[in-house]
Amino acid sequence: MRTLMVDLEQRSYPIYIGEGLLQQSGHFFQQHHLSAKSPVLIVSDEHIAPMYLPTVEQSLQASGYATVSIVVKAGEKSKSLDVFEEVMTAAIEGGLDRKSTVVALGGGVVGDLAGFVAATYMRGVHFVQMPTTILAHDSSVGGKVAVNHRLAKNMIGAFHQPAMVLYDVDTLQSLPERDVRAGLSEMVKHGLIWDEQFAYWCRDNAEQLLSLDRKALEHGLTEGCSIKAKVVASDETEQGLRAILNLGHTIGHALEAIGGYGEFLHGEAISIGMAGSALLAVNRGRDRSIYEETKALLQKFGLPTTMPRHLNEDDIISAMLHDKKFKENQIVFVLPVRIGEVEIVSDMTLDEVRKVIAQLKGEGQHV
Repeated sequence: MRTLMVDLEQRSYPIYIGEGLLQQSGHFFQQHHLSAKSPVLIVSDEHIAPMYLPTVEQSLQASGYATVSIVVKAGEKSKSLDVFEEVMTAAIEGGLDRKSTVVALGGGVVGDLAGFVAATYMRGVHFVQMPTTILAHDSSVGGKVAVNHRLAKNMIGAFHQPAMVLYDVDTLQSLPERDVRAGLSEMVKHGLIWDEQFAYWCRDNAEQLLSLDRKALEHGLTEGCSIKAKVVASDETEQGLRAILNLGHTIGHALEAIGGYGEFLHGEAISIGMAGSALLAVNRGRDRSIYEETKALLQKFGLPTTMPRHLNEDDIISAMLHDKKFKENQIVFVLPVRIGEVEIVSDMTLDEVRKVIAQLKGEGQHV
């Protein structure tokens, strides 16, 4: 087992990465002094629950914890206020109190949803992340929790750090191929924003990662989580540096919103967004190799780097203007300087954005 710390002084917490960890859930709860006198709410989805919910329930119950569970539909559409209310109802009916813990057993959707419940139930209760996807190595670290609005992704949310992240890599073996590829998009992102050597390690180990080689996965997840932890420790509530984690997200979140949170997986939309950010950098005078290397790296994982032509340009722009990163009448973008380094740009014009949309749709140069 590998252990990382997210250093946030009183809110610091560990990330445990290894095999067979869900079977030891009760042990980890006891180790972190989470109350066994108060009910534990486990939130999972219809894909994950049949495989792993009984294991977690049995481990917690064997350690003296009373558990309540709720299973939501799989997919981004469960990050809604309607489903949030359903989970809140389960918490109230289950008798959760101020010492209770909410567990997120699933991918990024479950993590964000359960985390937002934990952040708001009785104004905040304990929270444990048990990610079961590759994508969630990003979303489970850092304390960002939220639900979507039909006009914008993650618009309704909070910062609420977990007590721990329990990352059992055995769960990744059951992932569909498309989810594996989409999840690795965020792993690649961590290299692109912070660590050139790690970005090229991802490229050179793409085959092993895609085939879910345990040794490669544990290394990649540890490095990705480590980068995320360093950024979050320096800027917990995204007042500056933490925004670099949004590489590709300005375009990506817009694509998810106009696709009804169903056409694109998060990692697919972010991949297109990262290609778009590299093109914006080239359009602003950066060397074209930034785009070529970014595109080649993403394509190594079978990720999309162009935008479907049927998408409406005005709809994409409108979604961007509803995004959290739109402030003071400016669209904020994270642009690559080189592989492993990015800059935050807050003076992007709509004309520049329209040009890159055309390029991503194959209607302009550089694609």
